[in-house]
Amino acid sequence: MDTEIAQTDDLRLVALQSAVNCTDMFVRFTLSEWSLRPMTEEATQVATRLVSAVVERSNTNSPGFVSVRLRIHGNNLVIELEDDQPVLPTTVPSDLAGVHTEVVSAEDRPRIVRCELELPQGMRASDVPLPRRDPKRSQSTEQSENVSEDVDPQVMERLLSSLSKRNPSGGSE
Repeated sequence: MDTEIAQTDDLRLVALQSAVNCTDMFVRFTLSEWSLRPMTEEATQVATRLVSAVVERSNTNSPGFVSVRLRIHGNNLVIELEDDQPVLPTTVPSDLAGVHTEVVSAEDRPRIVRCELELPQGMRASDVPLPRRDPKRSQSTEQSENVSEDVDPQVMERLLSSLSKRNPSGGSE
């Protein structure tokens, strides 16, 4: 296993127009989680352009799938796009000519387009922090913690018993 890969995340989509917007949100969210916000605009443009190229050439009656993968490797953010469209050309969109890009294509596997963007000055994969998540607390746990411990269980039982005996019209049974 390559020890230089610090982070990876991917998303598999149906190759329809909605995949472009989903890719945009996925890249923005992931780079935010990885504390790489300065790269968001460039990475989003590259990823959405790659997905757009697949969507433009896919058959809307049988669109296939496209996977978008983000990896931090060495001092690069690697954007990989994998599609299973056999009719697509194995070239990179012309508006990505300035980005370090390669196409990996084999007859027995889906095509992969890989673009590399340099991490911000002096940053390496090991510098990218893991996403931090606060522990998720259920609503019932929070409510039970708000209940005062000085409530007498017998009083509560009598109260609940009285309420269950009341007639819905307002009188007691």
